Amino acid sequence: MTHSSRRTFFRRMALAASAAATIAWTVPTLAQNLPGKGIAVQPLQSSIAEETFQTLLVSRALQKLGYDVQPIKEIEYATAYLAIANGDATLLAAGWKPLHDDFYANSGGDAKLWRGGVYSSGAVQGYLIDKKTADRYGINRIDQLKDPKLAALFDTDGDGRADLTGCNPGWGCEAVIDHQLKAYGLGGTVRHQQGSYAALMADTIARYQAGRPILYYTWTPYWVSGVLRPGRDAVWLQVPFSSLPGDQAGVDTKQPSGRNYGFVPNDQHIVANRAFIEANPAAAKLFELMKLPVGDINAENLRMRDGEQSQADIERHVDLWIRGHQAQFDGWIAQALGVGAKR
Repeated sequence: MTHSSRRTFFRRMALAASAAATIAWTVPTLAQNLPGKGIAVQPLQSSIAEETFQTLLVSRALQKLGYDVQPIKEIEYATAYLAIANGDATLLAAGWKPLHDDFYANSGGDAKLWRGGVYSSGAVQGYLIDKKTADRYGINRIDQLKDPKLAALFDTDGDGRADLTGCNPGWGCEAVIDHQLKAYGLGGTVRHQQGSYAALMADTIARYQAGRPILYYTWTPYWVSGVLRPGRDAVWLQVPFSSLPGDQAGVDTKQPSGRNYGFVPNDQHIVANRAFIEANPAAAKLFELMKLPVGDINAENLRMRDGEQSQADIERHVDLWIRGHQAQFDGWIAQALGVGAKR
């Protein structure tokens, strides 16, 4: 998304917000009629600050149903799935499928967890290098980095190996990367750099701006692809064959175009405690209905990267999104209230 389109996106939301401010709510909001009255909800999110946007949007909607939504708690994915399955928390708004399938299964699967509906679809991930280096050396597949001379182009610490800006431990993607580096014979020439992803990417972008080669993993929706634009600043690297770990073993990652970037497209689901869902059909209906386009998440995440990253900033972004999509948001609430009224 270009800077111009991002400005247009948020300008449109602001104009809609101004118009919506003059329109009264059409859904009933009397506390005694709300299905969530007196029921506490505990949302979780990972250490990825950019997930606050979609998590707060779910919280806002639940509050309209009367639920007592607690402040978001930050916890890594594997522990979050277990906490939700055990009833120590209620939901995770950024549950990736199939990337988190092992977390889901290891926490009890459908017997203890629920992930109906698709909150955000078409998330992609994979490996990229800067376009200048790709064009100069003809690099378009990650297994080409088995060549020590090509791998050394991306060496940042002097050990002769390519340094891949990778995935934080506990996110799920780190297991895929480690598995693929072995599967593609890259263990001796590529080093998976892990730590604080945001800090590592800041260094990666600084190297790019200094004209040096870069190799990194990323995903969408996230702000990185708004700064390092695929096709213009960077290029996706293909993999020689499909190879995924755990429950995803045997999954074909090849796209209809024939290209293979090593990961299947993911959907983000609202993962919730199964007992909570069964006792709260209004919330279940809401979770099934809520949709958030990847482009909207990308745009908000880039605003965070550009400095609007305080809690107040993110809450304002959520409010702008709701007002810019007021009819859609009100429709979610009305339909969920309709289900709750039938109890």
